[in-house]
Amino acid sequence: MALQRVARFADVPEHRGLEVEVAGTKIVLLRVGDQLRAYQGECPHAGAPLAEGALCNGRLICPWHKAAYRMEDGALCEPPALDSLKRYPLEIREDEVWVDDQPLPDAHTPPADDERTFVIIGAGAAGTAAAAALREKGFGGRIQLVDREAEAGYDRTVLSKFVLAAQMSPQEVPPLRDEQFYREQRIERVTGEVARLDADNQFLELTNGQSLAYDAALLATGGTPNPLKIPGADLPQVFVLRSRNHAQEIMQTAKPGQKAVIIGDSFIALECAGALREYGLDVTILARHAVPFAKQFGESVGKAIRARHESHGVRFHTQGEAARIEGSEKVEAVFLDNGQRLPADLVLAGIGVTPATEAFTGLPKEKDQSLKVDGGMRVSEGLWAAGDIATFPLNGLPHRIEHWRLAQQQARIAAANMLGGDERYLDVPYFWTWHFGKNYDYLGHAETWDEVEFKGDPYHPPFIGLFGKNGVVAAAVACDEERSMAMLAERMKQPLSVDEAWRLIRDEQ
Repeated sequence: MALQRVARFADVPEHRGLEVEVAGTKIVLLRVGDQLRAYQGECPHAGAPLAEGALCNGRLICPWHKAAYRMEDGALCEPPALDSLKRYPLEIREDEVWVDDQPLPDAHTPPADDERTFVIIGAGAAGTAAAAALREKGFGGRIQLVDREAEAGYDRTVLSKFVLAAQMSPQEVPPLRDEQFYREQRIERVTGEVARLDADNQFLELTNGQSLAYDAALLATGGTPNPLKIPGADLPQVFVLRSRNHAQEIMQTAKPGQKAVIIGDSFIALECAGALREYGLDVTILARHAVPFAKQFGESVGKAIRARHESHGVRFHTQGEAARIEGSEKVEAVFLDNGQRLPADLVLAGIGVTPATEAFTGLPKEKDQSLKVDGGMRVSEGLWAAGDIATFPLNGLPHRIEHWRLAQQQARIAAANMLGGDERYLDVPYFWTWHFGKNYDYLGHAETWDEVEFKGDPYHPPFIGLFGKNGVVAAAVACDEERSMAMLAERMKQPLSVDEAWRLIRDEQ
């Protein structure tokens, strides 16, 4: 044990963390009542400086992706992080703060004292979060994690942001958990796809003939990219992006100077457009809307993001729809239904996904092929679902929302309920999107609003905008306002008036 003096007690603010350094390690000091706590200074998810986050309702909220930790003990409360914070021993000597350079021991794997078997189908954001949460919550039984990809689940969010920009190779995409974690936590990874699910008798069959019986199961198979259904869509230079293999195929084809046509104006489509443009391709977006993201972000922010793309050389084409792709052995052009021709060397479709529920033939499905769950993510007795395949109640109405963090939140709720809990989704949906070096944060799920107000200019960040409905904040959008958005991620869990929100934002500045 080697204590080092790092600060005076009076140096630690009451309403935010203080970053210090111990033996080259960044530490964040927090006031908890009249006591101090010392935790690792960087978020275990992506390394964000936690001292720049918000302290709210007894939680420390990460500034970048809104993971939340209990200030009392550093325990994980909200993803996308999958780990609690490392805590460091601390002493106060006559107003001076001394911190040990070695963290307290981590919690160990629960003992194998449970005869039950839990099966998780899908090892993406939701599946991996559920497996980690089951062990975190003390489940000592057998966990089988089934996925069609042989490698462990990985961070798909970087594919459209950094891999297609050649800033990260497909092999460098970080795993959500490393092999040591699966080994130490006794989580069995099974490679395969579900051929049949028998929910009544609680077992499933894989396409390789293997059968798995379970006491509880979570379905987290995600979405399947919608393919183009036009002549020429089977040419080898026509792509979708959902997996590391997809990204690798695109990067084996894409070369600076080539012409890329992106069909669709979804978030994934525009992120891919920006990344390929940064890699040096000539990029045209065949968009269905003149203003991208207006439904989510409103006209002002949508126009500002389009302008950001155009200032970097991306072209938007909003007249006509793709009718066919020309080329005999390789892509040459995209022909539109209005007779126009867009030259192309490669085509990427970003036109949404369909819930990957084909194998679950015995379960009732919604029109979009999703599975309806209750507020606790339960499909039926012994069966839960989370992520892109789940239609769940939000503010009293059924919704299906394709957000990375939301899938993890739902998975943690499902894990608690698989263990006999009674948790419900009472959180605030959140996602982020990356465009030419700027991260845009969105909180809430506003389908309509009757007022919108901005602090700052969406064309010249930083800015933050609040969307109000009947005087209450329905959603918030921002760029370079991390601390304020971290605070709102917690405060918007309860009805928050627009006026009170602006006061809180001013206090965070």
